[in-house]
Amino acid sequence: MASHRRPKQPSRARVTVLTATAAAAVALTSQAAQADPKPSKSEVKAKVDKLGHEAGEANEQYYGAKEKQQKLEKEVSALQDKVARGQQEINNLRSGLGSLAAAQYRSGGLDPSVQLFLSSNPDTYLDKASALDQLTAKQSEALQKIQEKQRVLAQERKEAQDKLNDLAEVRKTLGEKKKNLQSKLAEARQLLNTLTAAEREKMREADQRASRDAVDRVELGNEVPASARGSAALSAAATQIGKPYVSGGTGPSSYDCSGLTQWAYAQAGVQISRVTYTQVNDGPRIGRSALKPGDLVFFNNTSHVGLYAGNNTVLHAPYPGTSVRYESMNTMGSFQFGVRVA
Repeated sequence: MASHRRPKQPSRARVTVLTATAAAAVALTSQAAQADPKPSKSEVKAKVDKLGHEAGEANEQYYGAKEKQQKLEKEVSALQDKVARGQQEINNLRSGLGSLAAAQYRSGGLDPSVQLFLSSNPDTYLDKASALDQLTAKQSEALQKIQEKQRVLAQERKEAQDKLNDLAEVRKTLGEKKKNLQSKLAEARQLLNTLTAAEREKMREADQRASRDAVDRVELGNEVPASARGSAALSAAATQIGKPYVSGGTGPSSYDCSGLTQWAYAQAGVQISRVTYTQVNDGPRIGRSALKPGDLVFFNNTSHVGLYAGNNTVLHAPYPGTSVRYESMNTMGSFQFGVRVA
């Protein structure tokens, strides 16, 4: 006789596990469906360009801190030399004071009236007394000099220590700026590596083509430079079009933004400072409407600099991954002011 047993029902625990597993599978599928797709080439380029601008700013901050470090190192060295010379002067004065004390001792330590009483030759004694008075005056003068030198030396030592403290702080800042710069560049490289080699090559060719087209199409107008030196600097910079932006580059094979402007003015026989944050003080500041070809132009909180070329156009080294080129001021971020190099 056939058995008609009812099929065994799954336990409540097993149903719960199966339900949870199914829910998790649905959630994972949903997350996979909602995951961000691989960025397009244009999206990668936009992000890389943004990072490039940020890296350019970090580059100027880094080299600005480095320049400050070098300046402080020279100041500290000069102060330490000054302190050493001051200490030697004090040592010499103390040595002289010792000689005076010995001379005084040799003149006799007795009370002057007793010396006069015992002296067989009063005239000789009076001569000696006069010499002793002179020694005492010299001794007093030497003591005053030593005290004054000690006060000056203490002040110089404090100044040197303050500079050393500043130097330690700048070195710390320098490390932070360098780390930030390297981070921006590494992030840009990672983004570029999401593209194939062929896509990266096409992007590079497109950038080069855009730069060449910009040179061919640029209309600088007939604006007259403010000075022969400004004109010469602009002409020199124009010969560097197409050369790559490299952090810390000061020419002639590569440049960062302030490296280009410094190099260009050096060709015109004018020495300007190294980074944007000091180049802002290399001449009087002027507004946008007063710009003339050859003027320095600053953007984005003075983190970027170029040379005004005329007709609202700047010649500059933009940021890592680009090359020296002309660019409309309308695409370069917030204009700060111009500087006319004297």
